[in-house]
Amino acid sequence: MIIGTINAGVDMADTSRNILVYNTEDILINTVAARLLLRISDLLTAQDRVDVALTGGTDGIAVLAAAAQSPLTAAIDFSRVHFWWGDERFVASDDGDRNALQAREAWLNALIDTGELPESNIHEMPTELRSPAEVEAASTDEHDEVLRAAARDYQAQLERELGADGTLDIALFGVGPDGHFASLFPGREEVRIEDESVKCIGVSNSPKMPPLRVSLTVPYIHKTDFVWVFASGERKSEAIARALYEPDNYHVPSSFARGAEETLWMLDKAAAANLA
Repeated sequence: MIIGTINAGVDMADTSRNILVYNTEDILINTVAARLLLRISDLLTAQDRVDVALTGGTDGIAVLAAAAQSPLTAAIDFSRVHFWWGDERFVASDDGDRNALQAREAWLNALIDTGELPESNIHEMPTELRSPAEVEAASTDEHDEVLRAAARDYQAQLERELGADGTLDIALFGVGPDGHFASLFPGREEVRIEDESVKCIGVSNSPKMPPLRVSLTVPYIHKTDFVWVFASGERKSEAIARALYEPDNYHVPSSFARGAEETLWMLDKAAAANLA
């Protein structure tokens, strides 16, 4: 199943970066789902709860759909699992672009319906409460203020649940063809935030629709124990090669993806096409 591991040759200080390449997209998706469920199960044997940041996008939601079908879910006490998001589209709660809505439809709602997962264990990022007309009429400054409030709210949720110094256990991320991850885009100031007290930020005028977003910051992502990045498709291969061979490059935000204990990249063969 695994066709190879690649050493990117980069010193990651306190964490090693491992790269796994799989033959097909389908194998990749199912392997990421199985790995996620197994890691959650393993962590629950050693701690009271597990906190996981999910990701959206085609690959991210496919992983959740695969997890929903896995027999490995039977081994997990979901009453002790809490779900967060690495980023979110700042749209209405019922908007089809919303990562949380897609995650619920792919997996989480089924766990709630069976009573396995308490609704209180799902920690969504704030939603857009303004009307479409109000959003259309708002100035950039007004958008920025609303997004700052949303980011403060999510950071407060994190600190209320995990403590001021608390961290996530696992964070999943996809990669865009432009090299972005979470809602951290090339050349943007959000990528440059180094203040560890800032865990969540608003992103306005995103180069990818929808334009208003909320995202975890690089410093907070770095404190996560296990950071896993996964991607499929040849159109992402150039960005992935740059991310892996040009660490901490502001023009390739996913090059900052790093975990406190483990950094794992999982790719299909097409996405790894430009790796040596």
